[in-house]
Amino acid sequence: MVLLVRFCKPFLPPHLSPLSFSKTALQFPSQFSKNTKNYAIHKRVRLFSTLGCSQASINGNNTNNNLVGDSNTGELESGIKKEFWLFNTMSRKNELFKPKVDGKVGMYVCGVTAYDFSHIGHARVYVTFDVLYRCLKYLGYEVFYVRNFTDVDDKIIVRANELGENPISLSSRFCDEFLQDMTFLHCLPPSVEPRVSDHIPQIIDMIKQIIDNGFAYCVDGDVYFSVHKFPEYGRLSGRKLEDNRAGERVAIDSRKRDPADFALWKTAKEGEPFWESPWGPGRPGWHIECSAMSAAYLGYNFDIHGGGMDLMFPHHENEIAQSCAACSESHIRYWVHNGFVTINSEKMSKSLGNFFTIRQVIELYHPLALRLFLIGTHYRSPVNYSDVLLETASERIFYIYQTLYDSQVLLSAHGRANLKDSFPPDIASCINDFQNGFLIAMLDDLHTPVVLAALSDPLKTINDLLHTRKGKKREMRMESLAALEKTINNVLTILGLMPSSYAEALHQLKEKALVRAKLSEADVKKKIEERDAARKNKEFEKSDAIRKDLAVVGIGLMDSPEGTTWRPVLPTALQQEPATAN
Repeated sequence: MVLLVRFCKPFLPPHLSPLSFSKTALQFPSQFSKNTKNYAIHKRVRLFSTLGCSQASINGNNTNNNLVGDSNTGELESGIKKEFWLFNTMSRKNELFKPKVDGKVGMYVCGVTAYDFSHIGHARVYVTFDVLYRCLKYLGYEVFYVRNFTDVDDKIIVRANELGENPISLSSRFCDEFLQDMTFLHCLPPSVEPRVSDHIPQIIDMIKQIIDNGFAYCVDGDVYFSVHKFPEYGRLSGRKLEDNRAGERVAIDSRKRDPADFALWKTAKEGEPFWESPWGPGRPGWHIECSAMSAAYLGYNFDIHGGGMDLMFPHHENEIAQSCAACSESHIRYWVHNGFVTINSEKMSKSLGNFFTIRQVIELYHPLALRLFLIGTHYRSPVNYSDVLLETASERIFYIYQTLYDSQVLLSAHGRANLKDSFPPDIASCINDFQNGFLIAMLDDLHTPVVLAALSDPLKTINDLLHTRKGKKREMRMESLAALEKTINNVLTILGLMPSSYAEALHQLKEKALVRAKLSEADVKKKIEERDAARKNKEFEKSDAIRKDLAVVGIGLMDSPEGTTWRPVLPTALQQEPATAN
């Protein structure tokens, strides 16, 4: 018989309370190609004239901007009703986002188990939730974002023993490496990043409550959750109890009352880290940590719990059971899961050995090209890792930054202070169409591929103003450039794609292209000189051959009256490969 829960004590660190919220013209391949104009028309929206979102409002604490207005439940100045729809794994449908506390959001995302460098499957998880975090901040919410580290775990202990290193020391080192990866990928730091080893008292307290409420039992110093005591087990994953598998991360224990029962507390083994508990020395099971830490920082009832799709079962299923066993009022309003990164249609994971670490990828590609690749597919769909897609993303982001850098240089030379605060109707229409498409796509479950595709029109307009004879003669040319540039900058900030310097990013993108081509800047310069000489001597076959040879490895030559320069392009050697995302 299931006992009634007697109390719901949050396990709070002394310095925090739940939800305290201190106020402190290249074409994309298929995954980028959704028709954004039809998408916008289908939603029937009105136009608006300014995006009104500063970089500070996303990267900092200021959430007041002239787009979102004063209320999180009203309309935007655009006339578009500010309704954010988010897919809830629990209900299997898009739901209108309504946080527990008006204007504030509590979000918990399961972090890495820190025993090795993180792979790009991890990158997808945290880029996905960084975009969600940025979008919520952009919409005016105060977001308390909790992302944990698992620094006590079987895998960590095994790896530490292999290396002859203290497990806590090893995990601390890889936590630091992970944080560096997140910086590379422009992921904003969460509000708090708790570690299991710092929250053992909270974990022990929660286990006590689960036992007191009749949902767990102790065997020789181990504590197990009794799955049969929780009839709703499986409602998130849709799995029936008889289908559940034991031994997801550890060997099956014959002492358990049911093979599906899972460990809340593990008795100490020789050579392993341990803490004292009412059941003897030991350490937490994998699942209990997130239940205890989410309760500690957000309470038992909060808004968003996220992670990769692989965590749906057993991890998140077990979290629900534990949290509800400790407190009958426990409730997560929205469960959000991102799709896998795959290689040859198989999930990328350390256990399968088919992974690339973030560090390995960014040795060859700019981190923001990797970020663009990851958000170029909707977050719930699988994305297949391939060189051609990363090359395409790298070429695309170079084009974006080059366009904005050229505009920046011209505007700086002209003097921005002298610009009028107006621009022609067709430019206003271009901006409005783009902003409407951006807002509608993001409010509809973060459809970032639609936003990326919509960038094409304003970027083409900027290039026309910069380089065509007709564009250079346009009335209010500089004002138009400034307005277009500002609009795109704001959107790039919300997507986490805004570099600290366009010039620096362009330089880094070219450096990465040279690494992939196995060439130096001097090598390319020499080839350009050889080609110039061949052209001068009318040796056009030789000239064409030099251009083609460079294009094969991703170096594109561009001729102008000022001379020949180069830029990264999609290598012709890869252009016959399929460019599908999944």
